[in-house]
Amino acid sequence: MAHIVFYIKRLHNNAGKWLYINLFGMVIISFFESMSIYLLIPMLSLIGMFNMNVDSIPMISGLFEGLQGKLNLAVILIIYGVLIIGQALLQRNQAILNIKIQQGFIRFLRMETYQALLQANWSFFLRKRKSDFNHILTSELARVSQGTHLALRLVTSVLFTAIQIAFAFWISSQLTALVLISGVLLLIFSRRFIRNAKTIGDITTELSQSYFTGVTEHFNGIKDIKTNRLEDVHLSWFRSLCYRMEHNLVQLTRLQSTTQFIYRTALVILIVLFVYLSIEVFKVRTEQLMLIVVIFSRLWPRLTDIQNSLEQIASTIPAFKSLLDLQQECSAAKEHVAGHREPYVIHEGMACRNIQFRYGPHDSAYALRNVNIYIPANRMTAIVGKSGAGKSTLIDILIGLIKPEKGEVVIDGVPLNEGDLHALRSSVSYVSQDPFLFHSSIRENLLLVEPNAGEEQIWAALEFSASSEFVRSLPQGLDTIIGDRGVRLSGGERQRLVLARAMLRKPSILVLDEATSALDNENEAIIREAMERLKGSMTIIVIAHRLSTIRNADQVIVMEKGEVIQQGKYQQLAREAKGTFGQLLAYQTEAKR
Repeated sequence: MAHIVFYIKRLHNNAGKWLYINLFGMVIISFFESMSIYLLIPMLSLIGMFNMNVDSIPMISGLFEGLQGKLNLAVILIIYGVLIIGQALLQRNQAILNIKIQQGFIRFLRMETYQALLQANWSFFLRKRKSDFNHILTSELARVSQGTHLALRLVTSVLFTAIQIAFAFWISSQLTALVLISGVLLLIFSRRFIRNAKTIGDITTELSQSYFTGVTEHFNGIKDIKTNRLEDVHLSWFRSLCYRMEHNLVQLTRLQSTTQFIYRTALVILIVLFVYLSIEVFKVRTEQLMLIVVIFSRLWPRLTDIQNSLEQIASTIPAFKSLLDLQQECSAAKEHVAGHREPYVIHEGMACRNIQFRYGPHDSAYALRNVNIYIPANRMTAIVGKSGAGKSTLIDILIGLIKPEKGEVVIDGVPLNEGDLHALRSSVSYVSQDPFLFHSSIRENLLLVEPNAGEEQIWAALEFSASSEFVRSLPQGLDTIIGDRGVRLSGGERQRLVLARAMLRKPSILVLDEATSALDNENEAIIREAMERLKGSMTIIVIAHRLSTIRNADQVIVMEKGEVIQQGKYQQLAREAKGTFGQLLAYQTEAKR
């Protein structure tokens, strides 16, 4: 329950005075409800509809003193109607205020969590599954919303119960005490049901996470599933998970139904027992007997509602924990970037000095080891090597996505610090080998990085990336919807659009991470010529497996197992037949034949 208490405190801080107004409204509504129920019978007795001696009920007689003979059925019903309508109006306003407080709090949590995720460093995302974020921001946050609603309802039930207990004690303290003792005993007995609800909630979180992760990953890989005929395997997994989710939900319903059954059974037994004792043992009057039924009918459902709310809240505790854990992890991984600064303009160059990096503090293998390189400004530097050589890791360090374990990045002779990250990234356009596009139009995808770009700028960027021709051939041109992740385009077309988007930003550092891997030879040559024209106006860093792309590079850096093993011009390294670069070039030349 500590997690819920933590969030209730945050709800208090978020809602402020409205939470107290809401609580005050609950008290007023409860007062009206109690008045309307407990006073109706005595009022009817005053006009002779019941043979009830109000003088035998403590404090009731004083309330109606002087009214006897002045009331009639119409007046009593009008008073009763006013009480009920007033209560209904207050309940309406209180329900609206309640949902405003709840949804405002959930909006706050949703925004806070999303912002925390965006501000976490890149290393954090390398350790986590992206589907877990989606799961927490949707399924778990929905359960947190439900838990918040239940907590507010629990407070409502407790307040209603407290007010009605006060009225019940006002009418008959002995009978009310018997009801309370019975209810407390049942609540103590029902603690195990709350523990069981917590266990079911843990399983719900686990199953929901598996469901969300599995579905996300399966549809991300739907092409592989279809081509490898894996439909039956995945359908079997999905069927098994659905059965487990169904069983878990049935278990929760069975638990809650059992609790309700116990409380209703106890209510019947207690009413029968009290009526019997009242008539046969205590010889109470008819009006007292009626009050027994009224007290039980008003108090007992509140006790049942409290127990039911506690069980449901217990089942949502794992969702509160998941959200809190994610927020704490994001907070620990938060990037500390300075406020807005002008983008970097590199005048001389950037360098890595004695860089060492490993992805985990306990990893024995280093992704980068003793890396010392210099990248001159406004020149083209190529980084090559076999898969796993550390090329992308080096790029991530150069553009400030991850921090080296040892060593430093230096720009124009000044070491890069955390306060410089925002300025550095504002200077960089990064094009990955896995192009990412949104399910929107080409125009909207391009304008993401430069919302104020005009038609001329857009088409200039498309011309640079050899995309203008195919975009003009589309039925709706720039306004063509390209589908989820650009699925309606070919791999090469997606890559060229992402490259156009990068150029639209007018960066001072352009990073191409296998950006031409999906292009045919003709378009690759066009991009190569375009990059040649860019030399002198921006710093270009290229990761390439296809070595023909980097023929015009000013320098080539060759990596292997996290270390720089060769460095020099393309032709110089090509002549070193026994060197790694010469071997890679020989392999590709042989493959073309």
